[in-house]
Amino acid sequence: LVFIIALPTKTTAMSTTSKLINPALRAAANLRSSSMPEKVSKTAAAYLSAAPSGGAHSLPDLPYDYNALEPVISAETMTLHHTKHHNTYVTNLNAALEKLDAAVSAGDVSSVIGLEGAMKFNGGGHLNHTLFWENLAAKGSSSIKAGGTLEAAITESFGGVEEMKKEMSATTIAVQGSGWGWLGLNPKTGRLEIATRANQDPLQATTGLVPLLGIDVWEHAYYVDYRNVRPDYVNSVWDVVNWDVVEQRLAAAK
Repeated sequence: LVFIIALPTKTTAMSTTSKLINPALRAAANLRSSSMPEKVSKTAAAYLSAAPSGGAHSLPDLPYDYNALEPVISAETMTLHHTKHHNTYVTNLNAALEKLDAAVSAGDVSSVIGLEGAMKFNGGGHLNHTLFWENLAAKGSSSIKAGGTLEAAITESFGGVEEMKKEMSATTIAVQGSGWGWLGLNPKTGRLEIATRANQDPLQATTGLVPLLGIDVWEHAYYVDYRNVRPDYVNSVWDVVNWDVVEQRLAAAK
């Protein structure tokens, strides 16, 4: 499984001992002369090419204060979720990229294959959370535009906005263990669909759906505020959805 992490985030310079100076060029040069199987080579090249040139993935700044989503999501939850959980995915992703670069340079096929799980999990965690933060806005600050493109697409696919919310809430609440609920665009049919992904599996890479709106149902996203009552969290999070961003993503995907 190959997925590309292309995030609009700032980059930070890596240590002088890092080999990730220009991932795309380095990957191409190494893999052309490598005896690695073609599938393994392409996977490694895709991962390395997705790293910011000359630097590492970094934790994106939030577009609002940590307390901006209260009372739906507390400042404590947002602080822990952003600075601890998301930051851990970024740290581990960068570490995995350095290991992958070294394995490719050494022609170590076994190590390259062994790193795919860490790349998928941490890369997906970074991507999913970056999309999630952008999905949110202060309560009452964003609404679906009446007669707009998003409302029309939702109505065509689900019969109405409330029907979509009801279906997505039920589907997301039912996720077993940790994972995500998503509203996505099927580029083949042009219709919106609801899907869930386990753990940190990225939506587009695993389903082909373009992510428009995601709800994080890992317990760390809501336990401080809702304990283990996931339905209360999911039903409340609709009050802080940034519908402007959802509509912008839909327009960009079409």
